[in-house]
Amino acid sequence: MIYVIAELRLKPGTAEKAVVEARKAVAGTVKEDGCIFYDMHRSVNDPDKLVVVERWASRAALDAHMHTPHLLAWRAAGKEFIADRKVEVIAPEKVEIL
Repeated sequence: MIYVIAELRLKPGTAEKAVVEARKAVAGTVKEDGCIFYDMHRSVNDPDKLVVVERWASRAALDAHMHTPHLLAWRAAGKEFIADRKVEVIAPEKVEIL
C-alpha cells in the first residue's frame, strides 16, 4: 500500500477557485482502479493551504494516476493557484519527497 500526503501552498486570493478545480480532480480520482482513498482538505488555520491525503493499492496505480485526464487538467489549472508544494510518497520501504 502507498500513501501520499500533498501540501499545496496557494497564491493569496486564489483558494476558492483552487478548491473548485481541485474537487474536479478528486471526483475523477476516487473512481480510478487502485485508489483506496483520496480526499482534499483546506486548512482551518491557513486559508491558503490545501492538503491532499491519498491511499493507493500499489505504486503502479499511483503512477497510472499521474497520467489521467483529470489530474493533468488539475495540474494545468494549478499553475494559476499553486505557489509551492510538498509531496510525500510513503511506501513500506521508503519515503520519497517530490
